[in-house]
Amino acid sequence: MYAITGITGQVGGVIGRSLLAAGQPVRAIVRDLDKAKTWADRGCELAQASIEDAAALTAAFRGASAVFVLVPPNFDPRPEFPEARALGATLRSALETAQPSRVVYLSTIGAQATQPNLLTQHTIIEQALRDLPIPITFLRPAWFMENCRWDVGPARESGVIPSFLQPLDKPVPMVATADIGRVAAGLLQESWNGARIVELEGPQRVTPNDIAATFTTLLGKPVRMEAVPRESWEPMFRAQGVKNPLPRIQMLDGFNEEWITFEHGESGSQKGTVELESVLRGMLA
Repeated sequence: MYAITGITGQVGGVIGRSLLAAGQPVRAIVRDLDKAKTWADRGCELAQASIEDAAALTAAFRGASAVFVLVPPNFDPRPEFPEARALGATLRSALETAQPSRVVYLSTIGAQATQPNLLTQHTIIEQALRDLPIPITFLRPAWFMENCRWDVGPARESGVIPSFLQPLDKPVPMVATADIGRVAAGLLQESWNGARIVELEGPQRVTPNDIAATFTTLLGKPVRMEAVPRESWEPMFRAQGVKNPLPRIQMLDGFNEEWITFEHGESGSQKGTVELESVLRGMLA
């Protein structure tokens, strides 16, 4: 039995479909059973649990050959990341009690960084789970290509996309959620000992200018990137309702200054197969 959290999302959905296609039994762990009806129709067992509920998670994880753990993103954490510390403790308690055979946790590129930033939430949870007496893989994907969904409107409307990734010609490790889900499904079906790290990026690195050029091709009209001045980030994020914008700013600095990177370098990362053009074409469709 493969227990999957986040199955109603992009990555979890790919995992669920991949495992079912391989003839494996899947337990879909969801907050809302009504929203998971399509997964029940596909033959999945359903388990109701929120990621904050240790008792419900324990029941959902119990008896599983492997568990995939995805925590919902928090783009506005409080200082010192108390939410991530609580999630780490909850997940550890549930996994220790349920004792599944193995675990894959969806972490992030740069989880090893010592400078605090938005991704430190995954660093904290990795630390909470690292010494579990259960084989665990920390899957660390690159920047999601699907973050370009925020660029579709500006590309179509004005042809000018604001970019926080800078300089505009600097390659950034990116990956499609389809590749993340496919790799995660494979990892869940492997056997290993102890804790291991798997880093994942797409077939080649992508610059902000590459994104604009791909939109230009797909839309048949000129599209360009425009760097958002760093001094405007904090007032911009606060105007959007963010109470604590510093972690997000620090994360963007980390990508731009390249201290958010893969622990084992570009040569040590697995490479996906899904190209940026395919992802953007799907968004535009």
